[in-house]
Amino acid sequence: MKLVHVTNRKTMKAFVNFPRELYRNDPYWVPPMWGEERHAYDGKTNVMLRDNDYLLLLVYDQENLLGRSLVYIDASFNQYYKASTGFFGAFECVENQEAANLLLSTSTQWLQERGMTAMRGPIHPVAESWGFLLKGYESKPVLMASYNPPYYHDLMESFGLTKIKDLLAYEADISAGYQVPERIGRFTQQLLKRHPEFSVRRIDRKNLMTDAEHIWKITNIALSDNWGYVPVDELVMKDLVRRLKVILDADAIWFVQDKGVPIGYALGFPDPNLIIHAIKGKLFPTGFLHLLFRKKHIRRYRLFGLGVLPQYHGLGLDVLLYKNLYDALIKKEFLLEANYILEDNWKIRNALEKLDLVRTKEYRVYEMSMVE
Repeated sequence: MKLVHVTNRKTMKAFVNFPRELYRNDPYWVPPMWGEERHAYDGKTNVMLRDNDYLLLLVYDQENLLGRSLVYIDASFNQYYKASTGFFGAFECVENQEAANLLLSTSTQWLQERGMTAMRGPIHPVAESWGFLLKGYESKPVLMASYNPPYYHDLMESFGLTKIKDLLAYEADISAGYQVPERIGRFTQQLLKRHPEFSVRRIDRKNLMTDAEHIWKITNIALSDNWGYVPVDELVMKDLVRRLKVILDADAIWFVQDKGVPIGYALGFPDPNLIIHAIKGKLFPTGFLHLLFRKKHIRRYRLFGLGVLPQYHGLGLDVLLYKNLYDALIKKEFLLEANYILEDNWKIRNALEKLDLVRTKEYRVYEMSMVE
């Protein structure tokens, strides 16, 4: 076996296209949008890689490509947590422990040479997905969520990586009989009656960037104590808006306000993965038409984020936001997946379970110490 660094067009093409071959017989795998993916790993244009050291790796057996991985140092993470942790992501590999070991050992060596004392992953800075899927293979993946063969966990553990955190997904499916409990409707009515200063509204399409900044600022305060969270840079926020703007649905994004000032939000979006799967990740020559005309009929949604400023915790504003989201989308007979939920985030887990959402998926993030 040999390891190859991605340094030119040929090796970059091999890196980008490897998952296409690996998952060719997997009906659940959703390809990336290939037009964007071909340029996604360039530090000159990718806001997640621009200011960080990173390395793209390929492993071959003779001329047969067996795997790939991205290893990187997130300077913002290490500065925020006063840590020396390196990361890996974009990991894909055939079921071959020797190939996986070569990718992972090269990654740890590269990180150690740069002063890192631990390696964590997978955290994919391009796809913005965390962990390897552990449970829930019967439910198709939503946009920006992990999907992988089950044997990846054996590859990680055999190398010496161990669990550091599990992330969960919950689901509400109208077609399967899901309904918000009646008590939730009574609670939200009483809440607004007791607190007339509170109001709820949809996102304002005409002032999209202003509302996106509200979400950005609330997120960086509300989630600051969450495990692994790093304050989001403004450029990253704007890049996410650019990527999600094409599938924006105002019914899926709600604000709660105190005297007209946003203090919390629920951020959902229609999941385009079924369309992306159908067009095989290609917008041209006709894929963009499928996306344009079929996105109005999407019934599967992802609840991507929910945040309320800390001084308003305990009032039930998260439930108020969810109830408005539910009421706006019920006409579409939606299936809503909420992820990633930290396994020890009991406030959010309890809220979702009180809303009768069902836990459907688990993802696992691994870490290993590199201190001898």
